[in-house]
Amino acid sequence: MSLLLDVILPVFLVTGFGYVAARWLGFKEASVDGVMHFAQGFALPLLLFASIARLDLGRAYDTGLMVSFYVGAFSGFAAGFLAGRYLFGRPLTDSIAFGFCGLFSNSLLLGVPITERAYGPGALEGNFAIISIHAPVFYAFGITLMELARSHGLGLSAGALARQVARAILSQPLVIGILCGFVVNLSGLPLPAIAWSAIDMVLAAALPTALFGLGGVLYRYRPEGDMRAIAVLSAVSLVLHPGITWVLGTQVFGLDDAALRSAVITAAMAPGVNTYVFANLYGVAKRVAASTVLVGTGLSILSVWVWLQILP
Repeated sequence: MSLLLDVILPVFLVTGFGYVAARWLGFKEASVDGVMHFAQGFALPLLLFASIARLDLGRAYDTGLMVSFYVGAFSGFAAGFLAGRYLFGRPLTDSIAFGFCGLFSNSLLLGVPITERAYGPGALEGNFAIISIHAPVFYAFGITLMELARSHGLGLSAGALARQVARAILSQPLVIGILCGFVVNLSGLPLPAIAWSAIDMVLAAALPTALFGLGGVLYRYRPEGDMRAIAVLSAVSLVLHPGITWVLGTQVFGLDDAALRSAVITAAMAPGVNTYVFANLYGVAKRVAASTVLVGTGLSILSVWVWLQILP
């Protein structure tokens, strides 16, 4: 119970405060958008930049860690896609959006603060190793499938598809922050202490601001219909993905405690807001994606507590 009270609830209380502010305290949609623009456009990319720039790449990129997480993630996509296509009879494009809900966990806004509160700042190395390729890989995968599905194999050259995928990925501030972090890390380019001091000031506000803004965003995503689909996708995200990651991490790769914690906690997060952004980009399954973000985030209060009990 102490894990629930001391580790998980503070994170969700900040998110809940944002929800309450948007619903009852006059925090307007424009204000929510402003907070999220700062968080996602500036503060979180700077957090990723600083984390990747300082990361011990040779130690962080453990094969077992990455395979355990990403096999679980793509299994989640397959489960969501097959459920959409064959269990609920949705069109191909809708089913890809369903799969994206099972693929894209909220690794940054929820996974990082929960891991940090549970195990300390030194436990985040594996989280950032996963996050460093999280958005680029998943967006490339999802956009490629969606463009192929929409074109039905007609009129879309491989070069045009590659350019569209590259533009979509490289225009994301989070990806820009990651790439800049790799440049500094791999080049050994020193930044002056005054620059790091300024960066650290922004970093102190990054996660609290993002969590508060997330609450305001979630207020918009009221669950409406499709509850069976929402329940299935929430189970895929909160149970199947971390379950596969845990089995692979413990039974196949024998991950050490730190790597196992990072992999499973990151996998156990609810679908991120990016799942709705992806669905909205293509105008498919928007209601299911938005509602799954909201319902999954609420359910994760208990499911994450269970996973923390299971982990060493």
